Amino acid sequence: MSTARPAASRSTRTCCAATGEDCTRARNDENQVTERPSPGENPPVAHWTVQPVPVGSAPARALVRTYLADIIGRYYGRPAVGAEVDQALADDPTDDLVAFFVGRLDGRPLGCAGFRMVSSETAELKRLFVHSEARGQGGGAALLAAVEEAAVSIGASSVRLDTRSDLVEARKLYARHGYREVAPFNDDRYAEHWFEKRL
Repeated sequence: MSTARPAASRSTRTCCAATGEDCTRARNDENQVTERPSPGENPPVAHWTVQPVPVGSAPARALVRTYLADIIGRYYGRPAVGAEVDQALADDPTDDLVAFFVGRLDGRPLGCAGFRMVSSETAELKRLFVHSEARGQGGGAALLAAVEEAAVSIGASSVRLDTRSDLVEARKLYARHGYREVAPFNDDRYAEHWFEKRL
């Protein structure tokens, strides 16, 4: 399943998460989403570009492994080992994601996100990740916006996700962007909070 390509001239109003200022998000011919300031506004602190990539591509694979190593390490309070990352990939593979995005900060791939469709109208957010050195600079918001736009383009009317209690910054991000906690919709061993947003 693939996402529809919007017209090259299409742009939408949004808020630069890095600054809290009103900005314009534009999509260019390469289907990249970039954040740029509105006329007369100060430029954002960080410049993120979000682009769809094949989930099996080298940048996607590298970011997913970094993401898994990060959350495994945070869960156990120690660095993750390669075998744990391999097992996590086997337990929850990414090959069923209908779209996957890589976020680049000043050209460097430092974030990712994807989604799968769990029904004709419900998307499930997966692998939302921003590298530790780039957090707090708007990358999570840019990736979240790209996922939501792509999900809407193929008929989704809501996005749902699950997360852990210790991932405090992630839960704050979802709450800021209109996600609300809902009743559990799975029995994943690591899921402790469930969120949903109507699109």
